[in-house]
Amino acid sequence: MSDVIITVRGENEARIAPERAVVHLTIRAEGPERASAVDHATRLAEPIRQSIVDRKEADAVVEWSSTRMTVHAERPWNNEGKRLAPVYHAAISFTATFAEASELSLWVSDVAVRDGVEIGAVDWQLTPPTRARTERDVAAEAVSVAVARAEAYAAALGLHTVQPVEIADLGLISRQESAAPPQGKMRMRAAAFDSAAPGMVYEAEDIVVSATVEARFSAS
Repeated sequence: MSDVIITVRGENEARIAPERAVVHLTIRAEGPERASAVDHATRLAEPIRQSIVDRKEADAVVEWSSTRMTVHAERPWNNEGKRLAPVYHAAISFTATFAEASELSLWVSDVAVRDGVEIGAVDWQLTPPTRARTERDVAAEAVSVAVARAEAYAAALGLHTVQPVEIADLGLISRQESAAPPQGKMRMRAAAFDSAAPGMVYEAEDIVVSATVEARFSAS
């Protein structure tokens, strides 16, 4: 009897609490002249920068960065359809990585009420070693699931020996398009906060690391 080819899919996922919170913040200012807008933005940004530096020295912030100032001008229209004098807009952006969600909440609550501050998105992350280890473990378990399925199919057919022929990330064996994302995907949902509360409280959801593989076996 010729060997039977069995093609299966294996999936696995792990849920892990985030280890880092990356917050994006922008300082914005405007003025009738370029110099005045730049000066205003610089003055507004300095205490923000210092607050980040202080937390970096206290190990509450893992790392941070700031982009160069951007400046652009526009000429607004009045209600009579007439172009007015130029208005200059200056912006400085910061990115800070916090080790604890509680420290992030305290800091955002403090700086969000300051003039010119615009709080952006918060990205929840794992540290590189944790992410690499988790993806490796999840992928290995997905392969184990595929092997178990192939063995179950073979046993149902009265076959006893299963040998791997081919294994690949999702979609690399199957010629049919799949709606699922490729192996090793990581989903991160943004934290929610109550803007009406006295302070902003960030609550991170678990990061889901999932892997899907396709495998082909010969059974006899």
